[in-house]
Amino acid sequence: MPTPYTIAISETDIADLKQRLARTRFPQALPGVGWDYGTDDRFLHDFVAHWRDRYDWRIAETRLNSFPHFTEEVAGETIHFIHARGQGDSNIPILLTNGWPANFVELLALVPLLTEAVDGVAFDVVIPSLPGYGFSSQPERPGMNLSAIAILWAELMSRLNYPKFLVSGSDLGTGVEMSLVQRFPERLIGAHYVNVFFGYPPPADPTPEEQDYLVRIAQWQAVEGAYVMIQGTKPATLAVGLNDSPAGLAAWILEKYRSYSDCDGDVSNAFDLDDLCTILSVYWFTQTIGSSVRLYREAFADQDLARKGARHTVPHAVLLPPHDNPAPRSWGERNLWNIVRWTELSAGGHFPALEVPEAMAHDIRAFYSQIA
Repeated sequence: MPTPYTIAISETDIADLKQRLARTRFPQALPGVGWDYGTDDRFLHDFVAHWRDRYDWRIAETRLNSFPHFTEEVAGETIHFIHARGQGDSNIPILLTNGWPANFVELLALVPLLTEAVDGVAFDVVIPSLPGYGFSSQPERPGMNLSAIAILWAELMSRLNYPKFLVSGSDLGTGVEMSLVQRFPERLIGAHYVNVFFGYPPPADPTPEEQDYLVRIAQWQAVEGAYVMIQGTKPATLAVGLNDSPAGLAAWILEKYRSYSDCDGDVSNAFDLDDLCTILSVYWFTQTIGSSVRLYREAFADQDLARKGARHTVPHAVLLPPHDNPAPRSWGERNLWNIVRWTELSAGGHFPALEVPEAMAHDIRAFYSQIA
């Protein structure tokens, strides 16, 4: 049986965080370069001051604990998860799974939007923390890749008495979702994706739209993708600094929230700074930044990840925020079976559950109404 869980960070840990933030040794910065060389020096100074002096973890902790948290031992891993039951008479189970640089906090805005009964339809929402993220345990041996996590998620849903369920994935969670589709198609009511994985093998006969897309992805990898290579090859080296310096952790992660969101260059246009502090604080207090970035190394070694797999009948939906290098429809049709819904949003980036949660929840509901 799942064990109820309450987040309770000690006053000692909170004080230590504030002291470390106060003792930050900021490096010399070039004047006038803004974000061109990485995280902007002025922004980071202001953010560190906000995290230290204005952000209140206890307020955030109370909000987090307003959701129903549980842990469950699955295949030797302690899995932390939210399990929020819908307000309808008969609820549809949905698993929401995401990835780095976020954690379960990113998805919480979807919970009230999906558990509310609308036209008689409500959802039982399950949000598990990936192994090595937040309050889930940190894997103690290599091999806990996205395909292995899919097996954990399928078993977790079985233990929650959901023989069939919807799944919605983003970022690394998309890889988990892809593996769920490959391994457990009979368990899935439908699969809802944020964008389409760009790492499928390039086709010999790309459409003009696909040619443009592949050029765009190559440009993105050259300018923005260095972190993927570091985390996918030498995560242990990176983890030391990020686990020891909260300012370093903030600089590493906040740059991604700016670059991959629909914020017009200003992080605060897309996100509440306190929400970002909460995401960072979960990494900090649980000391899981090292195990979280290590998942990239595991994903690189996952041979099953980028294959289309056998034909299946699982209905697919794809949600495409405009500031997330959206894939063309032809790329989706080439690499995914049975796309029944394709939604191109007018706003939002890589983090739609935080940026445009109402639009994401609406798309999930509309997808279910199509396949019910």
